[in-house]
Amino acid sequence: MGDSLRCLAYFAAATLTAVVLWAPILAYADAPGCGENARLARLAAPLARMQRLVAAGRPVTIMALGSSSTAGAGASAPSASYPSRLEVELRARFPGDVIRVINRGVNGEEVGDMLARFDQAAADDKPDVVLWQVGTNAVLRDNPLGQVDERLQDGLARMKVLGADVVLIDPQFAPKVIAKPDAEDMVGVIAAEATKRGVDLFPRFAVMRHWHEAQAIPFEAFLSPDLLHMNDWGYACLAKLLGAAMAEAATRPVAAAGAAGGVNFR
Repeated sequence: MGDSLRCLAYFAAATLTAVVLWAPILAYADAPGCGENARLARLAAPLARMQRLVAAGRPVTIMALGSSSTAGAGASAPSASYPSRLEVELRARFPGDVIRVINRGVNGEEVGDMLARFDQAAADDKPDVVLWQVGTNAVLRDNPLGQVDERLQDGLARMKVLGADVVLIDPQFAPKVIAKPDAEDMVGVIAAEATKRGVDLFPRFAVMRHWHEAQAIPFEAFLSPDLLHMNDWGYACLAKLLGAAMAEAATRPVAAAGAAGGVNFR
């Protein structure tokens, strides 16, 4: 009996500790604040190919290309990565449609590494939408911005040849990133290429800055202990905002989507 009581007491203490540790993150996860910057996350251009596939009841394949924050570093499990959460979000928004998000994130990669494997991955996946998360590792390693810009141009040209919709995702607003002098310049380079090439941009840097500065959410609530990668709440909120933005961009009036040019089904 004594052992049973001791076990019960230990379990109660462990549960209380877990609640105390996780309460801030759970509170933010349950709060409506995740959607407060939905307007900031809106995609400027319609997702023309995705729109036509959804309208025709055809499957949609989405490739999430990127480095560790695409792979899911900092998440408690692969199912908590942003690509996994995004698939859940999009399937909820398009019930009955077949939507698949393939995670092509590899830890530590830069633009050149991603492009070295892109053609084979594209041949395997045949993506209708490419989500390209890029720039963070170049900033962390103090690489010249000009080289990144050239490779971005190369990558976007390849993606456009596929006929896929493209969404660029810029670096995360995190202490280890914003400590670097070129962080905001990198964000500007990516935004400029998106505009020049007529592709979409999901402004992750601005969204996360809004969490921290406008909504007063502490870094610890949406980042993992390394203060670089996102945690489960951060990835889930990112996926929620991106999913909403993609759903809106894929359901705009036909005339608006048509302005982006024709898209042929494979």
